[in-house]
Amino acid sequence: MKFVEKQRTKKEKRGKRNIFQTSFSDFSNLDFKVVSIIIFSVISLILIKYFGNLHNAADLLKTAGVDNLDQYRNFVVKNQDIKYVEKIYWSSINIFFFIFLPIVLIVFVFKQSVLDYGFRNFLKINRTSLKYYFFFLAIVIPLVFIVSQNEAFQKKYPFYTPSGDDLLWPKFYIWQFFYFLQFVALEFFFRGFILHGLKKTFGYYSIFIMLIPYVMIHFQKPLPETFGAIFAGIALGYLSLRNGSIALGIVLHYSVALCMDILSLYNKGYL
Repeated sequence: MKFVEKQRTKKEKRGKRNIFQTSFSDFSNLDFKVVSIIIFSVISLILIKYFGNLHNAADLLKTAGVDNLDQYRNFVVKNQDIKYVEKIYWSSINIFFFIFLPIVLIVFVFKQSVLDYGFRNFLKINRTSLKYYFFFLAIVIPLVFIVSQNEAFQKKYPFYTPSGDDLLWPKFYIWQFFYFLQFVALEFFFRGFILHGLKKTFGYYSIFIMLIPYVMIHFQKPLPETFGAIFAGIALGYLSLRNGSIALGIVLHYSVALCMDILSLYNKGYL
C-alpha cells in the first residue's frame, strides 16, 4: 500500500510539473494584440480614475515631488465656479486617455488604420440604423423621464449646474460641447478600440468582454443607471459590430445624456 501511495504521489507531482510547463508555454504564445489591448485599456482607465479629478491630480503630483503648485492653488481658491473648471478638466482627461493611448497603440504598434476601429463606415447611417436609433430612444426616454423624478438622479444630474444666478449661456453650452466630445472618446474606447480590436479573436463574445469595464465605470452613478449600462453596453456593442461604426452609439448615447440633463434642469427650475 505504501508503495502504491508513493507512486501515486510521484505521478501527481509529475502531473503538476507538466501542467505548469504547459501553462507557461501557453502563456508565451498568447496573442500579442489581445494582451496589448487589455493592458492598455486597464492603464487608460487607471489614469482617468486617478487624474480625472483636479484635487487628486494635485495630490499625486505633490507625492511625486512636484512642489511648485502655488499657481494651481491660487486658481482653485480664487475661481468662483470651480465646479465648471473641474468638469471641463474631467472631460478633457477622458478625451485624452480614451483616445490618445489607443491611437498610439493602433498606429505605432499594430500598424493599422484608426478607421478599422469604428470609423470605417462612420458617416454611412442607413434607414436600418435610424430605425434602431428611434427604437432605442422610444424605450429609454420614458424610463429616463420616470427615473428623473428620483432624488438620487437629481443630485447627480446634470453633471454641471450653473452656480448662483448664472444663466445657462455660455458655460452650460460650452460644457455640453466638451460633454459630447467625451462621449465620442468613450464610444471609441469601448465600442471601437476594445470591441473591434478583439472581434477577430472572440467574435461576438468581445461585446461581453468590453461590457465588464464599461459597466464598472458606472459604479458611482445611481443604481438604475448602472443596471441600465448592461443593456446599453450590449446593444451599442452589437450595433457597432453590425455597422462597423461607432457613430450611432455616439448619437444615441449623447441624445440620452442630453435628455437627462434637460429633465434635471427642468426639475430644478432652470428651464
